[in-house]
Amino acid sequence: MTLRLAWAEPARDWVEAIPLGNGRIGAMVFGGADARIQVNDATVWSGDPAGPAAALDALVAAGAGPERLAEVRSAIDAGDLRRAEALLMTFEGPYSQEFLPFVDLELRTRGVRGGPARVLDLDESHVTERLDIDGTSATRRTYVSAPAGCLFVDYAADGPVLDVDLRLSTPLRETGRATGDAEITLDVLVPVDGAPRHEPAVPAHRWATDGFDHFAAATVAAHSDGTQGRDGDLLRIRGASRLLIALSTSSRAALWWGDPDGAGWRASSHEEIRERARAAARAALGRAAAERFAEHVADVRDHVSGARFAIGGRRAGIWDVERDIRRGTDEGLRATVIAEYGRYLLGASSRAGNPAANLQGIWNQEMRPPWSSNYTININTQMNYWPGPLLGLDDPVEPLAALVRRLARTGSAVAERLYGARGWVAHHNSDLWGWSLPVGMGHGAPSWAIWMMGGVWLSHNLWDRYEFSGDRDLLADLWPLLRGAALFCLDWLVDDLATGGLRTIPSTSPENLYLGPDGRPEALTVSATADVALIRALFLRARAAIAELGLSDPVDAELAAALARLPDLTPGPDGRLREWHTDLVDADPRHRHLSPMVALYPLDLVATPELAEAARRFLDGRGPGAMGWSWAWKIALRARLGDAAQARDLLLEAITPFDRDHREHSPVDGSDWGGLLPNLFSTHPPVQLDGNYGLAAAIAEMLVQSHGGRVRLLPALPAEWPDGRVTGLRVRGGLAVDLDWKAGAVREAVFHDVRGAPHRIVVVTGGDAHTLDVPARGTAALSLPTHQN
Repeated sequence: MTLRLAWAEPARDWVEAIPLGNGRIGAMVFGGADARIQVNDATVWSGDPAGPAAALDALVAAGAGPERLAEVRSAIDAGDLRRAEALLMTFEGPYSQEFLPFVDLELRTRGVRGGPARVLDLDESHVTERLDIDGTSATRRTYVSAPAGCLFVDYAADGPVLDVDLRLSTPLRETGRATGDAEITLDVLVPVDGAPRHEPAVPAHRWATDGFDHFAAATVAAHSDGTQGRDGDLLRIRGASRLLIALSTSSRAALWWGDPDGAGWRASSHEEIRERARAAARAALGRAAAERFAEHVADVRDHVSGARFAIGGRRAGIWDVERDIRRGTDEGLRATVIAEYGRYLLGASSRAGNPAANLQGIWNQEMRPPWSSNYTININTQMNYWPGPLLGLDDPVEPLAALVRRLARTGSAVAERLYGARGWVAHHNSDLWGWSLPVGMGHGAPSWAIWMMGGVWLSHNLWDRYEFSGDRDLLADLWPLLRGAALFCLDWLVDDLATGGLRTIPSTSPENLYLGPDGRPEALTVSATADVALIRALFLRARAAIAELGLSDPVDAELAAALARLPDLTPGPDGRLREWHTDLVDADPRHRHLSPMVALYPLDLVATPELAEAARRFLDGRGPGAMGWSWAWKIALRARLGDAAQARDLLLEAITPFDRDHREHSPVDGSDWGGLLPNLFSTHPPVQLDGNYGLAAAIAEMLVQSHGGRVRLLPALPAEWPDGRVTGLRVRGGLAVDLDWKAGAVREAVFHDVRGAPHRIVVVTGGDAHTLDVPARGTAALSLPTHQN
């Protein structure tokens, strides 16, 4: 039996709808007699491919560049932060673009009695509703198939009682419509510019009359054993007992994404783009419904199944979301579902060949979504992909590498022309088009707009992907990206004449502030801890890659020399790990960002008991309470430290129901930060799914860790989780582990080689270390009687 979640009635609001996806098409299923399916296409963003280069040209023409950077550094050294800020704001481009809603599919099913429950199968990725149509039983199953590239709605009834009206609409600009007896095709224009909410003086959207033609199309087609016809803009089905509906999408941006250097995306006519959508929908209906569903389930199991959790022993079954999960009392079951839901969401929102998951995954209904539903790369996008390598989701992590490749292309010109540096750089925000400039339009606060480490942090996600797989061919493929990020850092570092070391300047600790000498909150400084940690780890990993690949690369000597001159991680006089390069006072001691803690998790630079205690004291100072993504990070950090009780307490906070208005931004004092929405989406508020992804990674971190050359089993297991099982968790080097525990101790751990090579590993459990040999393509078991743990 599979793991299924049930909602007792149809959704009334978007945050009650159920998410489905195949990495390209995202669908929010409302259910009921008048059912709405809100549909996204991962390539439907505002903007155009030329945007990043045009913005860079404008900045350079206005005087931004290496000479002005030298002025910024001089101003900071002189203590003139107002001048440094004013100069830095000339480096700010406009803003990254928005991920937008695409179409709505409306299904009116006549004769439905009551409000049917909706059941989401997390293992097979589909939503099922059981309908009572004037006393006759029927089912409606909705899923998004990667092999077919379509959204399917599959009705089956015990008699010819299905009378269904289909309508297709868009919140974007409809430029054409064709309705026939079997299908509806919608032509849509996507804006070429979309301003974020925090730029109220800028028009919300700009629609092209020339230049980039951002055309998209959607087709919904139906096949039934009843009668079909059109009525205005409706497609009507009458007297059917079987009905299969397929919806497909196509866009010029998708053609660009697949081949940005080719001519196809430029040359394709509206009719050619439209025909792609039509052809996909028609082909999808060319096979029987049962075959399409079997194909979908097989694909899900092959590509996005990942690890399985049973904390407390219970997993399979149908669990009522409101009763059992949001407000339930079975703590193990709640933790199991939250971990599995994060796994499910990543597999649904990110698949190879498609864009990466953004702030809202692949789901958004707002024309001006919070923070543009973009890629926020000072923690959020990175967190989206933390669970991928841990949970064995190899296919879903590929889009992140594609995003980084896009950033490396645009970011190399930014590095050279703005900073006079080699390699490539990215800052705080990005989008489908690979935006790599600072944002802010010349008035963005440096605390968030000025940060040159976004690409560096993303590079560590790529390293994790390699390290968990142990795949040298993958490392060779990723090496140019890692090398480019390292080259930028080598040139970004400058001499510290006072110490003889190296420093980063300007530097910020993302979105946080300290108190200056006059008591005024300040952002700009030198060598914030996050900068130094990210750079140190990158240099170490770049050198490890050179050695692993057997390269003769002159950059190795540069990296070695720079590593010897980087500042060390140190505690401050209060015993906390420093956030700033000197003993500065935090403007907000409980700030949601935990940037210096990147050294602890996901990096592995906290290697001594003294530094571990300094990290613990830092977290103590930040306190509990947060929003989804910050909670997830705090849990992972506590797990890395082995602080099981604190990790559990934070998890229970993070999964409390959020019943207030999710559309209201949370106040900065933390008084209204939120947990889980009715559909289990994590909230900032508003909605952000990085919390869901991050919680899955954090729970896995509580159960298995493999950093520092050892595998640690149950390193942060709460006393309240005495029994359980997890299968398919990955450990570094190309291994998977199936772990059983009883009475708080390991009963058995079975390790599986997944890379085709033998392993000798050290496994730590209950304070004891065990050496285990795992043969290539084989398994090895560690079985321990309870009294030996």
